[in-house]
Amino acid sequence: MQSLLRFLLPAIVLTTAGLLFSSSLFSQKQITLEDIWQNGTFQTKGVPGFNFQKDGIHFTRLNGAVIEQYDLRTGEKSGTIFDAASVTNAEKSWKGAFDGYSFSTDESKILLATGTEPIYRWSTKAEFFVFDQKTKKITALHEGTKQRYAAFSPDGSKVGYVLENDLYFKDLISGQNTRITIDGKINAIINGASDWVYEEEFELVRAFEWSPDGSKIAFLRFDEREVPEMTMEMYRGGMYPEEVTFKYPKVGEKNAVVTPWIYDLKTRKVLQVNTASALTSDELTNDFYLPRITWTPDNRLCLTWMNRHQNHQKLLLAEQGPDGIQCKILLEEKNKYYLDLHDVKFLSDGSGFILQSEKSGFNHLYKYDMTGKEVAALTKGDWEVTNFYGVDEKNDIVYFQAASKNPMQRELYSVKLNGKGQKKISKEGGFHSAQFSSTFDYFVNTFSTLNSPPVYTVCDRKGKAIRLLEQNKEVAARQLEYGTIPAGFFNFKTSEQVTLNGWMIKPTAPQYQNQKLPVLMFVYGGPGSQQVTDAWKGANYWWFQMLAQQGYVVACVDNRGTGGRGEEFKKMTYQQLGKMETEDQIEAAKYLGTLPFVDPARVGIFGWSYGGYMSSLCLLKGKDVFKSGIAVAPVTNWKWYDSIYTERYMRTNKENPEGYEQNSPINFADQLQGNYLLVHGLADDNVHFQHTAEMANSLIARNKQFDTMIYPNRNHGIGGGNAKIHLYTLMTNFLNEKLKGETKEAARP
Repeated sequence: MQSLLRFLLPAIVLTTAGLLFSSSLFSQKQITLEDIWQNGTFQTKGVPGFNFQKDGIHFTRLNGAVIEQYDLRTGEKSGTIFDAASVTNAEKSWKGAFDGYSFSTDESKILLATGTEPIYRWSTKAEFFVFDQKTKKITALHEGTKQRYAAFSPDGSKVGYVLENDLYFKDLISGQNTRITIDGKINAIINGASDWVYEEEFELVRAFEWSPDGSKIAFLRFDEREVPEMTMEMYRGGMYPEEVTFKYPKVGEKNAVVTPWIYDLKTRKVLQVNTASALTSDELTNDFYLPRITWTPDNRLCLTWMNRHQNHQKLLLAEQGPDGIQCKILLEEKNKYYLDLHDVKFLSDGSGFILQSEKSGFNHLYKYDMTGKEVAALTKGDWEVTNFYGVDEKNDIVYFQAASKNPMQRELYSVKLNGKGQKKISKEGGFHSAQFSSTFDYFVNTFSTLNSPPVYTVCDRKGKAIRLLEQNKEVAARQLEYGTIPAGFFNFKTSEQVTLNGWMIKPTAPQYQNQKLPVLMFVYGGPGSQQVTDAWKGANYWWFQMLAQQGYVVACVDNRGTGGRGEEFKKMTYQQLGKMETEDQIEAAKYLGTLPFVDPARVGIFGWSYGGYMSSLCLLKGKDVFKSGIAVAPVTNWKWYDSIYTERYMRTNKENPEGYEQNSPINFADQLQGNYLLVHGLADDNVHFQHTAEMANSLIARNKQFDTMIYPNRNHGIGGGNAKIHLYTLMTNFLNEKLKGETKEAARP
């Protein structure tokens, strides 16, 4: 994304003229689906339960039921913070095991989560316990029903949490639990937690925040009584299916009515924040979103307001006045397309805040004072800031990640708070991400490339490596053992003279030389996304390598609308999602078909979610180019997807009927000529099974033959049990038969 550069990798070089390869890179050992999805043969290691401590030189890791402390600089164990087996003073409900933990600000108390259950993508519920390091006592947060989003107050004396859609807090000194709200009800009112669509699209889960002085709790109340319901059926072996019903606003439907509130612990009063004082009559009449709540250092509430079209944002400051809690505008921004959501970072000295914006045409960091006046552009240029890590206020230094040299790579940088003295602190090319200590003296650098697994290194603030945490040597050794083929980057120009980036894996075994080989294209292609990055691709890397061992060329191209190349490249697909993306993927397939080792009559495409939407459109609109397509959990008509995501990019069906009509796969079922595999989980709460059911109906009505598979009780990720290996066996067999032209099936578990 951005100005496109060509990469040269040591063993493989892709150019528009052809491919150079090393004939010595033939497979030495066969990759199997069992190795990928069952045996853990290729699984990379991370750093589980890693938490920096406030001194900036120690970290803790979870080892079974023990929280261990280590010196960040030496890696030596410094001590044991908590050992569940040694607890002697605990309430009867404590079972002696836990699966997550967090510290109070002063680290004197530990919040322990046990029996954690997922709800949707980010949300969970669990039984929480508090361990006091001074008294060595474990106390239950709330006996009985599992709680959500437990969070310490700033001084560690209290814990806020959500229970059955109401907001509570526990005073750890008195042991008293206080119920703040009383109207919470499933599928009706939610206090202190978000609804499904806020969680999925704004990544907001906990919808309450303690004030810095701990005297107040701000929270959002979701009234979703008028939001239409979605029902999924779960099959668990009972006499009848179990129905799961939840609120899900689709395009143009009613969203939850969200209002901000503040609870004062001293007066025990709950007061509504009046946003009307900072909004126009039109803004009040129409729907809007409140996707972020935070506090300023001087205990003023800041709300992020966004209109339903998501092209107008305001930061609102709430203050107590004679007529209640009123709001004023701190900062305002509009965009002709849409605005991405970013967190605001207030500086602790009260001098201002830092926020990201694309107002220059590229995403950059800006510093503002507390009147909303821009003080400094911290970063600038025709490149993108891709992550903001925070501010070392002691030294006036900001740390961030960027794609400044190449849209496919990520580097780490620092810059002064006045926008001067920018320094690159990562070294080699590839993909870097960072996790900084509380003092910013050290950070853990996670580094990988397209052909090398993640390496975790402790570095000082200047980027100097102090020691290695994890190298994933075993996985790197597996690459040699199994003779993996280095992927290479390429680019090409479309008929509209747009340069697109891609990566490719070409079989190098002797039996595949001088042959015309089948191609599987992998696609996602959604707004702001990137698949063509110089970063490790996880389990799919090994499946693609397995296919290459079997004689497939595997390729991936990032179309227009993807990220890393500036606002115009990303947002040119606005109100016509799928159009340019499909045109680009079809042109990519045609380009690949011109390569001397590719059989243009055997090009297939595979995608999941937005990628399944894309693979469906490509197979239908590119019927003369694609022989086969696999769509897992695809969107097939935008009018059936959620309000926040779809309207951000497409507006509503009523506002943009042509955009919906011309870019929804269900409307092109009559054009199916190739082989189509349609896959979906029946318990997909995100892209509902409705998309696949209606697509199947449309194909059947036109007497179009296709293959399909459903996965009962499986969500959008289709995991659990043997679901993954079953799915990848299904897809491999489909490709062998429908694309490669063989009837031999993949190895079955």
